[in-house]
This record gives sequence, C-alpha cells and structure tokens, in this order.
Amino acid sequence: MAVGGFSVLTNILMLAGPLFMLQVYDRVLVSRSLPTLAGLLALLIGAYAFQGLFDIIRGRIMVRTAETVDRLLSGPVQKALLTAGRGGPGNAQALRDLDQLRSFVGSGGPLALFDLPFLPLFLMLCWLIHPLIGLVALVGGGLLLAVALLSELGGRHSATALVEDGARRAELAEAMRRNGDLIDAMGMGEAFRGRFATLNDRFLAAVRSAADLSGGLGAISKILRLLLQSTVLAAGAFLVVEGQLTGGAMVASSILVARAVSPIETLVANWRGMLAARLAYRRLSDTLARLERQPQVETRLDAPRHSLEVADATVVAPHGRHVIVDRVGFRLEAGTALGVIGPSGSGKSSLGRVLAGVWRPVRGRVLLDGADFDQYNSDVLGSSVGYMPQATELFDGTVSENIARMAVTPDSMSVIAAARAAGAHEMIVALPSGYDTRIGGADGYALSGGQQQRVALARALFGAPFLLVLDEPNSNLDSVGEAALVTAIEATKERGGAVVLITHRPSLTLVCENLLYLAEGAQRIFGKREEVLRRIEGGPARPAAPGSLKIVEPHFTGAKA
Repeated sequence: MAVGGFSVLTNILMLAGPLFMLQVYDRVLVSRSLPTLAGLLALLIGAYAFQGLFDIIRGRIMVRTAETVDRLLSGPVQKALLTAGRGGPGNAQALRDLDQLRSFVGSGGPLALFDLPFLPLFLMLCWLIHPLIGLVALVGGGLLLAVALLSELGGRHSATALVEDGARRAELAEAMRRNGDLIDAMGMGEAFRGRFATLNDRFLAAVRSAADLSGGLGAISKILRLLLQSTVLAAGAFLVVEGQLTGGAMVASSILVARAVSPIETLVANWRGMLAARLAYRRLSDTLARLERQPQVETRLDAPRHSLEVADATVVAPHGRHVIVDRVGFRLEAGTALGVIGPSGSGKSSLGRVLAGVWRPVRGRVLLDGADFDQYNSDVLGSSVGYMPQATELFDGTVSENIARMAVTPDSMSVIAAARAAGAHEMIVALPSGYDTRIGGADGYALSGGQQQRVALARALFGAPFLLVLDEPNSNLDSVGEAALVTAIEATKERGGAVVLITHRPSLTLVCENLLYLAEGAQRIFGKREEVLRRIEGGPARPAAPGSLKIVEPHFTGAKA
C-alpha cells in the first residue's frame, strides 16, 4: 500500500516534464520572458527532486519488504527442508525458491507493475492532446504488450528447464565437494567430471535459451519504444504543419508516450526474473500448503519413560516403492536393551531410522509409552530420543555445539556430562581447544573415524534421552572406545532408559537382554538373547567370543517367532 501511494505521487510528478516543455514552447518562446522561464525551471527542479525522493523511498520499501518475506517464510521453509529427508512435503528446492522470490521482490521489476496501471492515464492525455497522437500511442502500446505476451509464452518452458537443470547441477557439485577424497581415491574423478559436464552443458543451454529470448525481446521492445516516440513526434509535426497542434504540445506528447510505455519495456527487460519468481512462488506455495496440512500437535504429552512398542511396522524409504522391512513387531521395556542383528541388506539400519523417528512406517505403528511419535511435540520427542546413525556426520561448529545438538548457547554442564557418559571427555580435552575445537567445514579440525563416533555417541546421550538407538556404534572404535560404549549402554539402562543396538559384532550383544534377528527384510526371530543365538547357530546356547557368531538363515516352521 505504501509503494502504491508513492507510485501515484511519482507518476503524477512525471507530468512535470511534458508540462514544462508545453509552457516553454508555447509561452516562454512566444513572450521571451526570462522570469517565466526561471519560475518554470524552479518548479521543474522541485518536482523532479520529489520524484527522485519518492523513487528512493519506493526502492527501500521493496528491499525491506523482501526482507520481511524472507523472515516470514524462512521458518516454514526450514521445516520443509527438515521433513524432506523423511518423506515429508519439503524439498531442497524450497530454499532456492525463497531466495528467488526475495531477490525479485527487492529488485526494480515489481515497481514496473505499480507503474503499469497509469498507462491508460497517459494514453488518455495523449488522446486529449489530439486523437491522432492517441491512436499512434495506442497502437504502439499494443505492440509492446504483444512483445510482453511473447515473453510470457516463450519464456515459461526455458525458465522451468533452467531451474530444474540448475538444481541438479548444484546437487551434483555438492556431492563432489563432500566426497572429493573418496572420488579421487577410487578413480571416479573422470566419471564425475563427465557427469558434471553433461549437466553443465544442459544448464548452459537453458541459460542461453532464456538469455536469447529475454535479450531478443528486450531489444525489440526498446526499438519499438524509440520508433513509437519518433512516430508520435512525426505525427505531432504533421499536425503542427496543418495548424492543428502547437510545438509545445508536439514535444509534450512525445514525452508522454515515452513515459506511458516505459513500464512495459521495463517488464519485458525483467521478464526472465519475473517468470522465475512466479514459478518459485507457485512451488513454494504448494510446498507450504502441504506442510500446513500435516497434523499439528496441540496436546503436549509428557516425555516417555516406560516402553517402546513396534506393532506390525512396515518400512519403505521416503519416496521409495519397495518394502525394506516387512511387519516387524516387538516391545522394549525401560531399563533393557535390544540387539538387532542379521546379514547385510536385511533392513537393520532402515528399522533403526524408523525407531529413531527419522522415517515413518508406511504401515503399522511405533509407540512410545503407547503413543505414536506424531502425538508428541517435536521438542519433547527430540529430547527423548538419542540416535547415532551408521554414517556418522558432524556439523560445522565446535565439539561442544555438536554434542549439544547445535544449540545456540550450549549448556556446558550437560555437554560435559554427555561426553563423560560416552567416555569421550579425556579425548576431547586433548584436542587443540578442547570442547571449543571447531570441527567440520573446510577449516575445521579433522577428527579420526573413532573420534567422530565418540562425539556422535555423546551427542546421542546428550540430555539423557529415554530411547537410545545406536547403529553400528563401534565400527571405528578401538578396545578403549568399545569399553566406553558398553559402559554408556549399561548406564542408560540403569537410569531407566531403553537401548536399541544394531550391530554385526556378537560380543556387543552381551549387554542386550533380547535380540531381534532380521533376514531378507523380515523378522525371523525375537526373544531372549541366549535363545535367539541358539536358534541361529542351530546348537545349544554358549558364550560367544568376538567374531565367532555365524549368521545363517534359520530353519524353523513358524513364519515368525
């Protein structure tokens, strides 16, 4: 509304130029009055000064409006980004769409939309000067509008291709950046460079197509505007010769026509950005609309303290179609641990993601104290679950911030308590800056695989969560680190927590009261540890030395234990 108000004042002040020329040609040159010329010039300077001031104000309002749009939408967009990984409505494009929308709102393109409604006013003034002038202006304006329509129809496909190809190119570049060492070590550099070159060529072709269209139509609109202005001047000269128009009116009409069609030329010049912003707006609106349709938690449940129950759960990867784990069911009480074992590819890690709330089961239920995960407030659920995935990833920040789950102001006491529980305190204080050592990013301190796992374990233990889900937590640990891991699991059980341990090492299952055996994406055996091991090995239960457990397909008549 403010920009609209200032646009009214700006466009009214645009009449100062034509009126000045009209008075100079028809009054000053006839009367040869220098005081009249000085007075008119002073008025013109004042009008242009206010016009410039109002233009500056309009531009600043649009920049601040763009910031407001970003602040209002950044929260939902971040939520959409977080839900994308577990099959929610979000996607990585949402942030780029917000950037595109903010960039366009803060540019000069939208100001042309505010000036466009004044086109009929200027055309009407041209008609009042003389119908022939108005007719020429109307025809020229129609041609420029036709160019704008061509920009819309022709640029839609190229703008869509530009966004899609640009997104794929950016994702591949990020993957190459994150895995550069692995790519070089395994001789995949040439293959990735070839893939990037292919995507880059497609992206450049889309950029070229969009730029050619935008530049060509922009040049046409510019030539048409200049031609229209000259044609109006020629028509005015004809009318002056015929005695139907004064010289001042001739020049004033030329300026009026130029001002009338100026917003159209600006729109054509900015059509590429406008079209991209409109597509971004539509995608962003669809994403946020789907996000709003997700059920919201209104009743705040207490943090779980008693049990984890899985009832006939079936797991499918987000956006996937194939069942990874089918119809799993068990119950885990507080103060106990469950070991999940089985051959590679049996779905253990996928089940761990569901138990940690990263994914949602497509069928069945996962319950904490009898309530679905979706019934808990996200903050309550997040603080009640500790998850250590198989692929350890730490974020750009200090060790303390990573353990505190990237809290802006980490609680030092809770951070140190979690590190001690993970047996990582001595290792951390030996780092160059202790808990304040920056890790991750290009300039971060490089931790070894074992150090990363111990920091990740401390992060999972932060805040003493009720449910602890550990996926291959000892894959990079030495004997000292594995002993600390066992101690952390025992301590979690002693304080009333529940632990799900996914592992290939049978020695680690000694801390588990129950075992769940998965094979070929299905639950095969669930029960007491000794009984499950006996049925898997096909013999009497006996203590298992590290590496002695042989996982084979069990043979029994029941479909499930």
